This record gives sequence, C-alpha cells and structure tokens, in this order.
Amino acid sequence: MALTTTQTKTPPPVRPAPARSRYVRRERNVFTGLSHVALVVWSITVILPILWTFLGAFKTNTELFGSALSLPSELRLDAWGRAWERAHVGQYMINSVIVVTFSTAGTMLFGSMAAYVLARYPFRGNRMIYFLFVAGLVFPIYLALVPLFLVVLRVGEFLGQAPLIGSFLETTFGLNSHGGLILVYIAYSLPFTVFFMAAFFRTLPTSVAEAAMIDGASHTRTFFQIMVPMAKPGLISITIFNVLGQWNQYLLPLVLLSTARDKWVLTQGIADISVTAGYEADWPGLFAALSMAIIPMIIIYVIFQRQIQAGLTAGAVK
Repeated sequence: MALTTTQTKTPPPVRPAPARSRYVRRERNVFTGLSHVALVVWSITVILPILWTFLGAFKTNTELFGSALSLPSELRLDAWGRAWERAHVGQYMINSVIVVTFSTAGTMLFGSMAAYVLARYPFRGNRMIYFLFVAGLVFPIYLALVPLFLVVLRVGEFLGQAPLIGSFLETTFGLNSHGGLILVYIAYSLPFTVFFMAAFFRTLPTSVAEAAMIDGASHTRTFFQIMVPMAKPGLISITIFNVLGQWNQYLLPLVLLSTARDKWVLTQGIADISVTAGYEADWPGLFAALSMAIIPMIIIYVIFQRQIQAGLTAGAVK
C-alpha cells in the first residue's frame, strides 16, 4: 500500500512596506482628511444661510429676531402671499423665466455651433477667433455697462426707423425691453459656452461624422443629428450653468430695465423688496421672496446633478 504525502507550500515571508510608501500613504490620508474638513465647513457656510432664509419665511418679526435657526411656532403662509401678490414677485418670476428661457436657448444654439466649427474645421483665423471668445472671459462686465446701454439704445432707435413695424421692433429689442436684455445675455454668455463646448467637441470621435459625410449628410445635418446627441452631456452641463448665471444676474437688468418696472426680473424685484422691507418691517415677506428665487434653482440642480457631473467628467474620461 502506497503512502501519499501532501506537501504544503509555506507562504513567502511578508516584507514590511518601504518607509517611503508608508510616508506617502500617511501624507495622502492627511490631505484627504483636510479636504473632508474643508468640504464640511464649506457645506455648513452654504446650508445655514439657506436654512435660515427658509425658516424666516414662516416666522413673524419677533421670532425672526429671536433664535435664528429655531422652528416657527406655527406654519404661516401669509408672508408668501404678500410677496407673491403685493410685492409682485409672481410677475417678476414670470419675466425671469421668459428672459432666461430665450437667452439660454439662443446662447446654446449659437455657442454650440460656433464651438463646433472652431473645434472641428481648421481655417485661417480659427485660433484668433477662438482666443477672442476666450478673451471675453477675462473682460469685466462692469467696464461695458455704459457702452452696452448706448448700444442697446442705438439699436432700438435704428430698428424704430423700419417701415410699418418700426415701433414694434423698438419696443421689443430696444432699451427697457426683454428682447434687448436677451440679446445682451446671449452675448454675455457666449465666451464661456464656446470655451467649454469647443473643448468638449474636440474629444468626440471623428469617424462617425466622416461616415455621415460619406453617406451624403450635409454639415448642418451632421451637426444637429449626429454631433449634438453625442455632445449631450456637455450641452446639459453648460445649459445649467448658463441658467444659473442668467437667473442670478442683477447688474445687467438694473442698467437695461431701469425704468420699465413692469418688465423687471426677479433679482430687481427682490432688491426693491429688500429696500422697502426696512420701512414696512416685513422681513418675513423678504425671506419668502428670497425662497421663491432659490427654490427653482435648487430643484433644477437636484434633477440634473448627474448630467452635470457626467458632462464635466466626460472630456477627461474620453
């Protein structure tokens, strides 16, 4: 009878990690902990004022100047009604929705087309045009307020000379009009849109567009039916950034809609409410108006946060 013996291999001795790797790992853990602490501090500084604003919209003046973050004694909605009707926040919000909708649509249409041409079609002067767009990112809007005011005024006067529809064009695209503000918003948002989308279009594969051109697709059809769907993550991300920036814009409407109170946007209305709140002692109404301005942007970001993150990281992944 044969005897079988099993030999077990002894594992190799575990060598201690080099001192250098332990130092790098410890340093990485320290930086990770510091970054987490910084994020927590930043989150608190952002969340607490928003929470205070929401709670203040349901309080009375006495409760508001008491404990800042305490819950209201009862659920009061009268401040929301006063802000919506008496302070005309409803009309201001409708005006903001109209302006931001058309300006964002125009910005994305013209910005994406310009970025696509600059990113995919080499021609003489390509880089110069691209750098002119990029230069708009570093140009402070404060320096252009007076020229913008004069340009919009002159454009309205020029359009007013058109036969038959001159008065309509002047009131639609001139000074103190939503059309004039929309055109300025588009021009104001184009530099960042072109800069972002040009970098994104460069990461897209060229084989699909070349196959479409071989099959007889025109440049326009290739752009709208092939390249735009492929660039959807980037388009959604930059759209959200443009909506947030234009929704919170205050300086441009203040200059271009100064005398047309019925066409004021939400930021102008809230600024007016903040001035009158001190005289009327209606601080809950002010906080209700601020909450109405904040809530739509929070909802939009919560709904599209995955698309925003995907758009920001798509270029790096590809």
